[in-house]
Amino acid sequence: MSAELRPATSKTLPDEARFHESGWLTGQVTATSHPGEPHGAGLGQRLNWLRAGVLGANDGIVSVAALVVGVAGATTDTGALFTAGIAGLVGGAISMALGEYVSVSSQRDSERALIAKERGELRDMPQQELEELTQLYRERGLSEATARVVAEELTAHDALSAHLEVELHIDQDDLVNPWHAALSSAIAFTLGALLPLLAILLPPPEWRVPVTFVAVLLALAATGTVSATLGGAPRLRAATRLVVGGALALVVTWLIGTLLGTTVV
Repeated sequence: MSAELRPATSKTLPDEARFHESGWLTGQVTATSHPGEPHGAGLGQRLNWLRAGVLGANDGIVSVAALVVGVAGATTDTGALFTAGIAGLVGGAISMALGEYVSVSSQRDSERALIAKERGELRDMPQQELEELTQLYRERGLSEATARVVAEELTAHDALSAHLEVELHIDQDDLVNPWHAALSSAIAFTLGALLPLLAILLPPPEWRVPVTFVAVLLALAATGTVSATLGGAPRLRAATRLVVGGALALVVTWLIGTLLGTTVV
Protein backbone atom coordinates (compact mmCIF):
# COMPACT_ATOMS: atom_id res chain seq x y z
CA MET A 1 0.00 0.00 0.00
CA SER A 2 1.41 3.43 -0.92
CA ALA A 3 2.08 6.10 1.69
CA GLU A 4 -0.69 8.28 0.21
CA LEU A 5 -3.32 5.55 0.69
CA ARG A 6 -2.10 4.23 4.07
CA PRO A 7 -4.67 5.01 6.80
CA ALA A 8 -3.47 7.24 9.59
CA THR A 9 -2.78 5.56 12.92
CA SER A 10 -1.76 6.87 16.30
CA LYS A 11 1.86 6.03 15.43
CA THR A 12 1.84 8.55 12.58
CA LEU A 13 0.24 11.37 14.57
CA PRO A 14 2.17 14.16 16.28
CA ASP A 15 2.76 13.73 20.00
CA GLU A 16 -0.02 16.04 21.08
CA ALA A 17 -2.55 14.43 18.73
CA ARG A 18 -1.69 10.96 20.01
CA PHE A 19 -2.08 12.05 23.63
CA HIS A 20 -5.44 13.66 22.88
CA GLU A 21 -6.53 10.55 20.95
CA SER A 22 -5.67 8.26 23.86
CA GLY A 23 -7.42 10.46 26.44
CA TRP A 24 -4.15 10.81 28.38
CA LEU A 25 -4.54 14.56 28.73
CA THR A 26 -8.28 14.76 29.20
CA GLY A 27 -9.04 11.73 31.35
CA GLN A 28 -11.95 10.82 29.04
CA VAL A 29 -13.01 7.28 28.24
CA THR A 30 -11.80 6.35 24.76
CA ALA A 31 -11.72 3.27 22.59
CA THR A 32 -8.27 2.50 23.96
CA SER A 33 -9.39 2.53 27.62
CA HIS A 34 -9.19 -0.82 29.36
CA PRO A 35 -12.43 -2.28 30.72
CA GLY A 36 -12.75 -2.06 34.47
CA GLU A 37 -10.50 0.98 34.87
CA PRO A 38 -12.02 3.88 36.89
CA HIS A 39 -12.67 6.50 34.20
CA GLY A 40 -15.31 9.16 33.87
CA ALA A 41 -16.89 11.95 35.83
CA GLY A 42 -18.29 11.39 39.30
CA LEU A 43 -15.64 8.87 40.34
CA GLY A 44 -14.66 10.89 43.40
CA GLN A 45 -18.26 11.01 44.61
CA ARG A 46 -18.80 7.28 44.07
CA LEU A 47 -15.61 6.34 45.88
CA ASN A 48 -16.53 8.69 48.72
CA TRP A 49 -19.92 7.03 49.10
CA LEU A 50 -18.36 3.56 48.95
CA ARG A 51 -15.74 4.40 51.56
CA ALA A 52 -18.29 5.92 53.94
CA GLY A 53 -20.71 3.05 53.35
CA VAL A 54 -18.21 0.26 54.05
CA LEU A 55 -16.80 2.07 57.08
CA GLY A 56 -20.28 2.73 58.45
CA ALA A 57 -21.46 -0.85 58.00
CA ASN A 58 -18.38 -2.32 59.68
CA ASP A 59 -18.65 0.12 62.57
CA GLY A 60 -22.34 -0.66 62.99
CA ILE A 61 -21.71 -4.39 63.07
CA VAL A 62 -18.75 -4.34 65.46
CA SER A 63 -19.74 -1.57 67.87
CA VAL A 64 -23.33 -2.64 68.43
CA ALA A 65 -22.36 -6.31 68.56
CA ALA A 66 -19.71 -5.61 71.17
CA LEU A 67 -22.20 -3.54 73.17
CA VAL A 68 -25.00 -6.09 73.24
CA VAL A 69 -22.65 -9.04 73.80
CA GLY A 70 -21.13 -7.20 76.74
CA VAL A 71 -24.59 -6.58 78.20
CA ALA A 72 -25.55 -10.20 77.49
CA GLY A 73 -22.55 -11.27 79.52
CA ALA A 74 -23.99 -9.42 82.50
CA THR A 75 -27.71 -10.12 82.10
CA THR A 76 -30.19 -12.10 80.03
CA ASP A 77 -32.92 -9.47 80.40
CA THR A 78 -34.37 -8.81 76.96
CA GLY A 79 -35.38 -5.26 77.82
CA ALA A 80 -31.86 -4.34 78.85
CA LEU A 81 -30.43 -5.85 75.67
CA PHE A 82 -32.98 -4.06 73.49
CA THR A 83 -32.38 -0.71 75.19
CA ALA A 84 -28.60 -1.01 74.91
CA GLY A 85 -28.79 -2.08 71.29
CA ILE A 86 -31.14 0.73 70.21
CA ALA A 87 -29.09 3.32 72.09
CA GLY A 88 -25.92 2.07 70.44
CA LEU A 89 -27.55 2.07 67.00
CA VAL A 90 -28.96 5.60 67.22
CA GLY A 91 -25.92 7.12 68.92
CA GLY A 92 -23.53 5.40 66.54
CA ALA A 93 -25.43 6.42 63.40
CA ILE A 94 -25.51 10.06 64.49
CA SER A 95 -21.84 9.98 65.45
CA MET A 96 -20.82 8.44 62.12
CA ALA A 97 -22.88 10.94 60.14
CA LEU A 98 -21.50 13.89 62.08
CA GLY A 99 -17.93 12.67 61.73
CA GLU A 100 -18.28 12.16 57.98
CA TYR A 101 -19.95 15.54 57.53
CA VAL A 102 -17.21 17.40 59.39
CA SER A 103 -14.41 15.49 57.66
CA VAL A 104 -15.77 15.82 54.12
CA SER A 105 -16.79 19.46 54.69
CA SER A 106 -13.19 20.25 55.64
CA GLN A 107 -11.97 18.50 52.51
CA ARG A 108 -14.43 20.41 50.31
CA ASP A 109 -13.51 23.73 51.94
CA SER A 110 -9.85 23.03 51.19
CA GLU A 111 -10.66 22.18 47.57
CA ARG A 112 -12.71 25.36 47.16
CA ALA A 113 -9.89 27.44 48.64
CA LEU A 114 -7.40 25.92 46.22
CA ILE A 115 -9.74 26.57 43.30
CA ALA A 116 -10.16 30.22 44.32
CA LYS A 117 -6.38 30.60 44.71
CA GLU A 118 -5.75 29.09 41.28
CA ARG A 119 -8.40 31.31 39.69
CA GLY A 120 -6.72 34.38 41.17
CA GLU A 121 -3.28 33.32 39.93
CA LEU A 122 -4.64 32.80 36.41
CA ARG A 123 -6.16 36.28 36.54
CA ASP A 124 -3.10 38.04 37.95
CA MET A 125 -0.22 36.15 36.33
CA PRO A 126 -1.46 34.30 33.24
CA GLN A 127 1.96 34.04 31.57
CA GLN A 128 3.62 32.50 34.61
CA GLU A 129 0.75 30.03 34.91
CA LEU A 130 1.15 29.06 31.26
CA GLU A 131 4.84 28.40 31.84
CA GLU A 132 3.99 26.35 34.90
CA LEU A 133 1.48 24.24 32.95
CA THR A 134 4.04 23.71 30.20
CA GLN A 135 6.59 22.50 32.73
CA LEU A 136 4.09 20.14 34.31
CA TYR A 137 3.46 18.49 30.96
CA ARG A 138 7.18 18.28 30.31
CA GLU A 139 7.50 16.40 33.61
CA ARG A 140 4.88 13.98 32.27
CA GLY A 141 7.16 13.09 29.41
CA LEU A 142 6.24 15.50 26.62
CA SER A 143 8.83 17.32 24.59
CA GLU A 144 9.25 21.08 25.06
CA ALA A 145 7.44 21.90 21.83
CA THR A 146 4.59 19.47 22.41
CA ALA A 147 4.16 20.51 26.05
CA ARG A 148 3.92 24.14 24.94
CA VAL A 149 1.29 23.38 22.31
CA VAL A 150 -0.77 21.30 24.73
CA ALA A 151 -0.56 23.95 27.47
CA GLU A 152 -1.61 26.71 25.08
CA GLU A 153 -4.52 24.72 23.66
CA LEU A 154 -5.83 23.67 27.07
CA THR A 155 -5.41 27.20 28.42
CA ALA A 156 -7.42 28.56 25.50
CA HIS A 157 -10.12 25.95 26.08
CA ASP A 158 -10.40 26.08 29.90
CA ALA A 159 -7.35 27.33 31.75
CA LEU A 160 -8.74 26.77 35.24
CA SER A 161 -9.77 23.17 34.62
CA ALA A 162 -6.42 22.40 33.02
CA HIS A 163 -4.47 23.71 36.00
CA LEU A 164 -6.74 22.09 38.57
CA GLU A 165 -6.46 18.69 36.90
CA VAL A 166 -2.73 18.63 36.25
CA GLU A 167 -1.42 20.74 39.11
CA LEU A 168 -3.84 19.97 41.96
CA HIS A 169 -5.66 16.82 40.75
CA ILE A 170 -9.04 18.46 41.40
CA ASP A 171 -12.15 18.31 39.25
CA GLN A 172 -14.21 21.40 40.02
CA ASP A 173 -17.35 19.63 38.76
CA ASP A 174 -16.78 16.62 41.04
CA LEU A 175 -16.16 18.03 44.51
CA VAL A 176 -16.99 15.80 47.44
CA ASN A 177 -20.44 16.27 49.00
CA PRO A 178 -20.53 16.16 52.83
CA TRP A 179 -24.29 15.56 52.97
CA HIS A 180 -24.03 12.53 50.72
CA ALA A 181 -21.16 11.12 52.77
CA ALA A 182 -22.99 11.72 56.07
CA LEU A 183 -26.24 10.14 54.87
CA SER A 184 -24.43 7.16 53.35
CA SER A 185 -22.48 6.58 56.55
CA ALA A 186 -25.55 6.83 58.80
CA ILE A 187 -27.60 4.44 56.67
CA ALA A 188 -24.74 1.95 56.41
CA PHE A 189 -24.16 2.05 60.16
CA THR A 190 -27.84 1.45 60.84
CA LEU A 191 -28.03 -1.50 58.45
CA GLY A 192 -24.89 -3.00 59.94
CA ALA A 193 -26.11 -2.50 63.52
CA LEU A 194 -29.42 -4.24 62.86
CA LEU A 195 -27.68 -7.58 62.36
CA PRO A 196 -26.22 -7.99 65.88
CA LEU A 197 -29.31 -6.42 67.42
CA LEU A 198 -31.59 -9.01 65.85
CA ALA A 199 -29.09 -11.81 66.49
CA ILE A 200 -29.02 -11.07 70.23
CA LEU A 201 -32.80 -10.61 70.63
CA LEU A 202 -34.38 -13.35 68.54
CA PRO A 203 -32.75 -16.61 69.75
CA PRO A 204 -33.42 -18.23 73.15
CA PRO A 205 -31.25 -16.78 75.96
CA GLU A 206 -28.76 -19.65 75.97
CA TRP A 207 -28.12 -19.25 72.22
CA ARG A 208 -27.93 -15.45 72.04
CA VAL A 209 -24.19 -14.98 72.40
CA PRO A 210 -23.11 -17.88 70.14
CA VAL A 211 -25.56 -16.87 67.41
CA THR A 212 -24.38 -13.26 67.58
CA PHE A 213 -20.74 -14.34 67.38
CA VAL A 214 -21.36 -16.43 64.26
CA ALA A 215 -23.58 -13.86 62.54
CA VAL A 216 -21.18 -10.99 63.19
CA LEU A 217 -18.06 -12.83 62.07
CA LEU A 218 -19.74 -14.04 58.88
CA ALA A 219 -20.97 -10.51 58.16
CA LEU A 220 -17.49 -9.06 58.72
CA ALA A 221 -15.98 -11.67 56.40
CA ALA A 222 -18.54 -10.71 53.75
CA THR A 223 -18.01 -6.96 54.04
CA GLY A 224 -14.25 -7.40 54.03
CA THR A 225 -14.44 -9.52 50.89
CA VAL A 226 -16.77 -7.11 49.11
CA SER A 227 -14.74 -4.01 49.96
CA ALA A 228 -11.50 -5.70 48.88
CA THR A 229 -13.07 -6.86 45.62
CA LEU A 230 -14.34 -3.38 44.79
CA GLY A 231 -10.97 -1.87 45.66
CA GLY A 232 -8.91 -4.49 43.88
CA ALA A 233 -7.15 -5.55 47.11
CA PRO A 234 -6.45 -9.11 48.37
CA ARG A 235 -9.78 -10.42 49.65
CA LEU A 236 -8.51 -12.97 52.15
CA ARG A 237 -6.28 -10.46 53.91
CA ALA A 238 -9.03 -7.86 54.18
CA ALA A 239 -11.59 -10.36 55.45
CA THR A 240 -9.15 -11.85 57.95
CA ARG A 241 -8.33 -8.44 59.44
CA LEU A 242 -12.00 -7.67 60.02
CA VAL A 243 -12.86 -11.09 61.41
CA VAL A 244 -9.93 -11.12 63.83
CA GLY A 245 -10.62 -7.58 65.01
CA GLY A 246 -14.33 -8.23 65.41
CA ALA A 247 -13.76 -11.48 67.30
CA LEU A 248 -11.36 -9.74 69.65
CA ALA A 249 -13.87 -6.98 70.38
CA LEU A 250 -16.65 -9.48 71.10
CA VAL A 251 -14.52 -11.64 73.39
CA VAL A 252 -13.24 -8.69 75.40
CA THR A 253 -16.66 -7.07 75.92
CA TRP A 254 -18.29 -10.41 76.75
CA LEU A 255 -15.62 -11.13 79.38
CA ILE A 256 -16.05 -7.66 80.87
CA GLY A 257 -19.83 -8.07 80.96
CA THR A 258 -19.53 -11.49 82.54
CA LEU A 259 -17.11 -10.21 85.17
CA LEU A 260 -19.29 -7.23 86.05
CA GLY A 261 -22.41 -9.36 86.06
CA THR A 262 -20.95 -11.71 88.66
CA THR A 263 -19.31 -9.12 90.91
CA VAL A 264 -21.73 -6.17 90.88
CA VAL A 265 -24.78 -6.62 93.08
